[in-house]
Amino acid sequence: MIKNKDTAKKTAELLLKIKAIKLQPNDPFTWASGWKSPIYCDNRVTLSFPQIRTFLRQEIAKIVLDKYGKPDVIAGVATGAIAIGVLVAEELGVPFVYVRPEVKKHGRQNQVEGALESGSNVVVIEDLISTGKSSLNAVNALKKANATVKGMVAIFSYGFDIAAENFEKDNIELVTLSNYDILLEQANEMNYISEKELLTLNYWRTNPSEWNQ
Repeated sequence: MIKNKDTAKKTAELLLKIKAIKLQPNDPFTWASGWKSPIYCDNRVTLSFPQIRTFLRQEIAKIVLDKYGKPDVIAGVATGAIAIGVLVAEELGVPFVYVRPEVKKHGRQNQVEGALESGSNVVVIEDLISTGKSSLNAVNALKKANATVKGMVAIFSYGFDIAAENFEKDNIELVTLSNYDILLEQANEMNYISEKELLTLNYWRTNPSEWNQ
């Protein structure tokens, strides 16, 4: 869910302006999964724009405080959410850890990197939600480390039904600054896409794994 529609629209506008999110219905991208997609999201681009990363940092920190109070620790999901997670932790004045996709195969063999005391209240920061699988993998790693995960805040979600199902099954609350529906609404208002492209983008999300141009 989104916390505030005005913030969601502003976030979508900024991501489109700096091409952190690209919409190319007529020239689809190929995701690592092999899916053909008319959209590509790379929120790491925001780090190159000080005003935008400040906006994201402050808005995510507000959500964290409003929804969960001040946590003991902020956790970022590697690798995409490490930087924004650090910024949010700095804004809140709390410790930061990050979670690897899997246990490190050498050294201390950690999956959670940083100082995390047993029983700590943690809010997880993510940059992008697709199916939610990798994000919830990080949540489970934190739980194994005896942390109490209060919830997750992300910059953007594609809004796939499977993601909602996965978060509900794991009983983890997800709040995002913006999402796919708001993105398309904003892109349409900005004349960023045509009506035909809007139809294509809406249709894609109904069955992304089978969609092609």
